[in-house]
Amino acid sequence: MMTDIDLERLYREVIPSVVSVYVNGRRRSTGGAGSAFVYDDQHLVTNEHVARLATDDDRVELRFADGSWRVGDVVGSDAYTDLAVISVPELPDDASPLALAIDNPAPGRHVAALGNPLGLDGSISAGIVSGSNRSLPTSNGFAIPDVVQTDAPINPGNSGGPLVGVVAASESDSPAYEVVGVNRAKSGDNIGFAVSPIIAQHILPSLVEDGRYRHSYLRARTLDVTPTIADVNDVVIPSGVLVVDFGGTNDTEDDGLRGCSSAVEVRGMRVPVGGDVIVAIEGRPIRTHEELMRYLITETRPSEPVAVDVLRDGEPLSLCLVLDERPFVGSDNRNGGSQIPIE
Repeated sequence: MMTDIDLERLYREVIPSVVSVYVNGRRRSTGGAGSAFVYDDQHLVTNEHVARLATDDDRVELRFADGSWRVGDVVGSDAYTDLAVISVPELPDDASPLALAIDNPAPGRHVAALGNPLGLDGSISAGIVSGSNRSLPTSNGFAIPDVVQTDAPINPGNSGGPLVGVVAASESDSPAYEVVGVNRAKSGDNIGFAVSPIIAQHILPSLVEDGRYRHSYLRARTLDVTPTIADVNDVVIPSGVLVVDFGGTNDTEDDGLRGCSSAVEVRGMRVPVGGDVIVAIEGRPIRTHEELMRYLITETRPSEPVAVDVLRDGEPLSLCLVLDERPFVGSDNRNGGSQIPIE
């Protein structure tokens, strides 16, 4: 079994499917360039924040590894998971689709990040997966769950490019490659992040078909139940998520869920009290906000009823809730919709 990556071979075989993205005529600058990779024979994947820079009829300039240029159209985007899809009229012959991994990569796995950092076309950096269950805030107040953390350098311009791993094969077989994350550059020292393949698998087909992804949500602002929160809310085991309020308001009840009605001071900190503690959805244990967000994205759709198990005043209670649709952020590239600000 292969444990290390032959980086020269990986680069040679994968780089034809990695694309530099330029918007608004700005090239070789951190503010105007990003990366993408070939998703199927008509589409590329990139970050929403890269595609968002395209203001001229949602068109972007694309430079492939063979030096050829194309003009693509942003046909779908999702600000909540920072993913976008670009349509391309014709791909170079050697630019073949890169397969998305079917599961998130395990910590310790060797990976390589390819793309256009700081406007430097066709770059590669390497490292290992440091974690695959991170939560990464976005500019609209949402947090992307299941984010992959790596020590492979990911700089501005890498955003939207692939984080690539080798598929295990016998020594006699040629290696195969899979995308284990969509790079998302953030400031940090020897730390990089990528949208996980599980999240990408759920979001991208809808972006191709409909131009957007309809997110479901509970409209509840939550906190992980720490020992301190558990102690003041009559929770025996510090697990689950506490419902604080709804949509940033001071409402204490919404569709059956109950939010916090007061707060107490513990060691100089104000700790909310009185809200429901969500411990399971459809029988699936929910231990953290990260698990709640992952379940809502991957297992539910708006307007669907779900069974939610909570602790209320320390006692178990089962609720049947109908999920809302999370307010749409951005413009509907496929259908020409208008922007709706997040609540």
